[in-house]
Parts: sequence; structure tokens; C-alpha cells
Amino acid sequence: VQLVESGGGLVQAGGSLRLSCAASGTFLSLNDMGWDRQAPGKERELVAVISHDDTTIYGDSVKGRFTVLRDFAKSTVYLQMNDLKPEDSGVYFCTAHGGGIAFWGKGTSVTVSS
Repeated sequence: VQLVESGGGLVQAGGSLRLSCAASGTFLSLNDMGWDRQAPGKERELVAVISHDDTTIYGDSVKGRFTVLRDFAKSTVYLQMNDLKPEDSGVYFCTAHGGGIAFWGKGTSVTVSS
């Protein structure tokens, strides 16, 4: 499974960005897809995940500001990020789990200026 992210960039604090991640390759189904992020000098953290039944989980720091969406037909997951803060800056990685295996994309960079 290959995960390819897009949509990162530079935005001012208070602005919005929408990340996309498309899964390709041979797989029967992906149980869940989502996003992690890693800021410079910090550990990778969960941002959001959405399961096959649309159950969502969000990291505490993004609740109420970020929304994770999934298009099953296109094997694509989106992350709508609103009211961005400088502390949201980092590399965002698409994640997926299926068949007991975890997959990650190469990441897309998000920079929020104050």
C-alpha cells in the first residue's frame, strides 16, 4: 500500500488548510486511515483517525478545529484544519491500517506563521 499526501504549505495563524491522502496498491480493505504529525524536536503524535465505520478519534490539541473525512470509494482520507496555530506546524503523515499491517506516507509539511 502506498500513501501519498498533498495539500501542505504555509498559512497564517487563524487560517485553514486541507490535506489529502490517497492510498494505492493492492489491498483488500483498510480498517482505518488518519494522520499523525511531528514537529521539530518533538515526538510524533496522533492528530486524527477515522475507522471503517466512521468512528473518529482526535488528538486533544486539535479537537474542535480539525476534521477527518474519508472517501471509501477513492481510498482517500482528508484532514480539514481550521483556526490553525503556530504549534500546529510540522510534518503531517498519512497513516493506514489493514490486515494487521500499518502504513505511513512520506509526509507533507505544514507551517503556520504567527
